[in-house]
Amino acid sequence: MPLPWRYRLAQPVNTTVKWVSAQFIFVFMKLLRLVPFKTASRFMERFARWLGPKLKRHNIAMDNLAIAFPEKSIEEREKIASDSWAQMAQTLLEYFYLDQVFDMDAKTGESERIEFTNAEQYEKLRDDGLPAILFTGHLANFELLPLVADRFGLKLLSMFRQPNNPYAAKRVAQARNVISENLVASGDGASFQLMSALERGDHVGVLVDQKFRRGIMVPFFGKAAPSNPLLAKLARRYKCPVHGARTVRLPNGRFRLEITEELDLPRDENGDVEVRGTTELVNRIVEDWVREYPEQWLWIHRRWG
Repeated sequence: MPLPWRYRLAQPVNTTVKWVSAQFIFVFMKLLRLVPFKTASRFMERFARWLGPKLKRHNIAMDNLAIAFPEKSIEEREKIASDSWAQMAQTLLEYFYLDQVFDMDAKTGESERIEFTNAEQYEKLRDDGLPAILFTGHLANFELLPLVADRFGLKLLSMFRQPNNPYAAKRVAQARNVISENLVASGDGASFQLMSALERGDHVGVLVDQKFRRGIMVPFFGKAAPSNPLLAKLARRYKCPVHGARTVRLPNGRFRLEITEELDLPRDENGDVEVRGTTELVNRIVEDWVREYPEQWLWIHRRWG
């Protein structure tokens, strides 16, 4: 049976709306490039603080904050949400200023904007000849992590989620590939690419803090959340070390990148990695990160369903 005319019309209309909105954003950001980065940064922050609370996503952020921080007042949660909108705007802007934000020297590894905690771990992972898994969350400009790994000579195949707007997704992919090509979009076939990388002895990076409908229910901020067990299953299958890594946004356009020591993963009576226990451990680590810098997390997705 053919679809009603209104459904046939809806698809090209939606496509046009997505194209127009993406082009508007691109033109807007190009215009911002005409002014110094600090000036553009201040403008984007103020604009985001004004616009964010007017969007439907703000209600999702406030719902999530009520779950995560029931002890905080509404005013405190509003402040976190406002700061989160500002930092999201900063991250978007930084895609268009990568040449200024990502100033890490390819030979010396030095940077005026980026400082490192436990940086020797990157070199150890690069030189030990073993596969490994690095995980992170949507904190600050998390996109810097695979780019920094690439500068250290660490081959890291990183899984990321593409924007829903296909035209925006194409432009973001181009921006990412300016510095690193070792990226794989989440979706069908992504897990097989990660498995292939580990089988070759390479390293993979995964984002672990979004809702995964087909996942397992494990605690996050004290409430069961559908979580992706992929990391734990990979660690169990390939018996490879797991490290956490995060980006912390600092004042004056600077960042601190942190990477943990190898995690001591929960194991069953046979010595194999325990999938549920490992997923719970990863959630606890991300929760600790979020509690430390709640304004730097992406609150606008329904983590708990």
